[in-house]
Amino acid sequence: MNVQNSALGAPVERKIPNPIDKHVGSRVRMRRMLLKVSQERLGDALGLTFQQIQKYEKGTNRISASRLQQIAKVLDVHVSFFFEGAPSGDMPDGRFSAAASTAYVSDFLTTSEGVQLTKALMRIKSDRVRRRVVELVEAMAEDDDGST
Repeated sequence: MNVQNSALGAPVERKIPNPIDKHVGSRVRMRRMLLKVSQERLGDALGLTFQQIQKYEKGTNRISASRLQQIAKVLDVHVSFFFEGAPSGDMPDGRFSAAASTAYVSDFLTTSEGVQLTKALMRIKSDRVRRRVVELVEAMAEDDDGST
């Protein structure tokens, strides 16, 4: 995307974050929030500023393989965790993969409400009770939007 630079009149290239970079960053954010780790604390553990962590989480700065390995170690997950549900860029004819079509789920899970809901659901020990909670939420969503 070209944008006119008002000072010089020359076009300036603005990079749009790659969907994979955004996905990996959102997974870093989700894991960090689940562990109740601040951006500042994660940055300190990695020798980075919290601003750099913000850029990683938004996908505006790419995370190198070695840095992703460090992040995985600090957040106590396997590196593959950050790629789970990632959009596939290799679909011909503009088709979307199943992962890309459910990207909104990953987006929600990185919000504070998503993290809070997930943590609360994980604290419920009974499979039966968890299923009932999901059924309740689905019924409420149906009533709210009138869908079937």
